[in-house]
Amino acid sequence: MATNRIDLTPKTIPNRFKPKSQKLGKQRWLLTLLIVVSLISGGLGAGLALVMSSRPLQQSKLSAEQEALNANSMTAATAGLPTLTRPVNILVLGTILLTSDLPDAAQRPKTKYLEQVDGNLNGMSDAMLMMRFDPTTKKLTVLSIPRDSRVHIQGVGETKINAANYLGGASLSAQTVSQMLGDVPIDRYIRVNVDGFGKLIDALGGVDIYVPKRMKYQDDSQHLYINLKPGQQHLDGAKAVQYMRYRYDDLGDIGRVQRQQTFFRSFVEQKLNVETIAKLPDVLSVLKENIDTNLSVEEILALAAFVSKTNRKDARMLMVPGRFSNPGEYNLSYWIVDYKHLSRLMVDHFNVTAKSQDLDEDSHSPKYIRVAIQDSIKKPDGVKSATNVLSKAGYGQVFPADTPWAKPLTKTQIVAQQGDRTTAEQVRQALGMGEIVVESTGSIESDVTVRLGRDWLTAQPTVTLSNAQPSTFFKMLIKPQIS
Repeated sequence: MATNRIDLTPKTIPNRFKPKSQKLGKQRWLLTLLIVVSLISGGLGAGLALVMSSRPLQQSKLSAEQEALNANSMTAATAGLPTLTRPVNILVLGTILLTSDLPDAAQRPKTKYLEQVDGNLNGMSDAMLMMRFDPTTKKLTVLSIPRDSRVHIQGVGETKINAANYLGGASLSAQTVSQMLGDVPIDRYIRVNVDGFGKLIDALGGVDIYVPKRMKYQDDSQHLYINLKPGQQHLDGAKAVQYMRYRYDDLGDIGRVQRQQTFFRSFVEQKLNVETIAKLPDVLSVLKENIDTNLSVEEILALAAFVSKTNRKDARMLMVPGRFSNPGEYNLSYWIVDYKHLSRLMVDHFNVTAKSQDLDEDSHSPKYIRVAIQDSIKKPDGVKSATNVLSKAGYGQVFPADTPWAKPLTKTQIVAQQGDRTTAEQVRQALGMGEIVVESTGSIESDVTVRLGRDWLTAQPTVTLSNAQPSTFFKMLIKPQIS
C-alpha cells in the first residue's frame, strides 16, 4: 500500500473557492533573504536549519497523515548545500479555475460564465505530472497524466482525474494518482495556477521552442486568446501559456500533453542549470502567491541542484498509456487507461512492483512491436524505405504515422513512445542508425516511433553480424537516392 493514502470522502463540491489570505505578501522580502542566506552559508546551526526546513510556499491545509510524510527526510548537507539522499516522487498539478466551476455558476450571467479566476489553486488540474528525481541513477523521469483519464475518485466514483483537485485539493489528487499508478508513494506535491506558470517563464527569461503549426483560437467567454505562428521562436510567459493550453486539433488533450512534454524538455535543457539556482529567490518571490507546495526551502534547493547536474537531454518523458473512449461508450469523453502497459512502465521507471499477469514475455518480440514511421524531411520515399528495412528484419506491425514531424531533423530519432528503451534499442539496431529519445511525443498507436532525419538519406550504416541483413538492404534502397 502507498504511504500517502488520505481518507477524504467529499459528498458534495466544497464551497471553498475564495481568494486566500495574502499573509505571505506582507513578508515578500523574508523569503528572498532566507534563500540567499541558505545559499551562501548552509549549516550555520539550529537557526539556519529551521529556516531551511521551513515551508513558506505551502498554502493548503493537509490531513495529519499527509503532513506526517514531510518527516521522511530526503536531503542532506553536502559542502554546505542540500543534496538529495534518495529517489523522490513529486506530483505537479497545473490548475485553472473558471467561474463555471464555482458552486454558484448557474446563477451567473452567461456572458461571464467562463471568466478565469487567475489567483486560485483549487480548480481542475489542466496539467498533471509525476516527477521522479533519482540520485542513484542520476535520472529525471516525468510522467504525464492526461486530465481526461477515467479513474475512481474516493467518495465520488468513476470520473475524470482532473476533478480530484477541485473536489479535495492536493490530498485527494495524491491519493487518486497513487492508486492509478499502482500505489506508487508520493513524497511531495506542487500546485501552480495558470497565472503563476506565465510569471515563472517570464522570471526565467522565456523559452526558445519550435511551434509545429499555426495555433489560433478565440473564446471570448473565458478570455482565452491563442495566436501563435509556426516555426522556431522565443516564448514569453503569455505565449508559453497559449502554447501549453492549445488543444484544438485531432488529438485534443493528448496533443496538448505531447506539446507539454516538448515544452518541458526545452525548459529543462535551457533553464534548469547552475545559473538558474541563483535566480531562485526572485523566482519564488514571483510565484509565492500562485504556488502551493509542501516542499521546504532546503528540498527545493536540493531538487534544483540535482537537475542542474544531470544530463538533461536524457530526461525521460512518459505518458500514461491508453486510448480515446469510443462514441457512446460513456456519457463523457475519456482517456481509457491501459493498465497492463502502465504497470510495465511503472516497473521500469518508478520502481513499482508489478503483478505477474501484467508482465508480457513477448513484449520485446519484433512481430509484436508496433512501429510508426514519421517523416520530418518531406521525403515519402524515406518512409517507404524505413518500412521495408524493418519489415525485412521481422517487424510485422510497421505503419506510417498519421502526421509528419513539423520540425526538420538532422538526426533520425527512435522515440520510445511507451517508455521501453530496450525495445527502442532493438529498432535502432535493425535500422543501423538513430538516437534514442524516451518520450511520448510520437504516434500514440505505436510502441516505438521512428522519426526520420536527413541522415536517413545520406548515412551508410556499418554492417554487423547482428544487423547485416537490414543494413545491407538499407544500402540497396537508398543508393539510387544519393547517386
